[in-house]
Amino acid sequence: MRRILVVNGPNLNLLGKREPHIYGTKSLADLTKMIRAKARELKIEVSFFQSNHDGELIDFIQKEGPGSLGIIINPGALSHYSLALFDCLQAVAVTTVEVHLSNIHAREEFRSTSVTARAARGVITGLGFSGYLLALEYLTEQ
Repeated sequence: MRRILVVNGPNLNLLGKREPHIYGTKSLADLTKMIRAKARELKIEVSFFQSNHDGELIDFIQKEGPGSLGIIINPGALSHYSLALFDCLQAVAVTTVEVHLSNIHAREEFRSTSVTARAARGVITGLGFSGYLLALEYLTEQ
């Protein structure tokens, strides 16, 4: 079966608790459940991983990325400065879609730059959980 990785970076484990006026009231478990349901509909396997440590994210992507159909990644704050994560995404050469729950261009100026976005086929920002579902559909169609 075709498999897509769903990778979430720092603080995504706090969804539903952290700044609900920005990120909403649904949890990471709710997001996972929503993605699993869509994946079943699309007849695709998904593997989930979340970490607050960029090295763990890199290790997971290096190990699981090759051979996968694609990667959906929300690097969180790492998107703004982690050249190591960028290098990893470039190295595995798997089609990647970067997702951000909030519109990073409508927030603080430092959030509007994503160094990891250059390693992605596309970036979906500001559409909440729907961004993940759109990314899943896109990667399944490739």
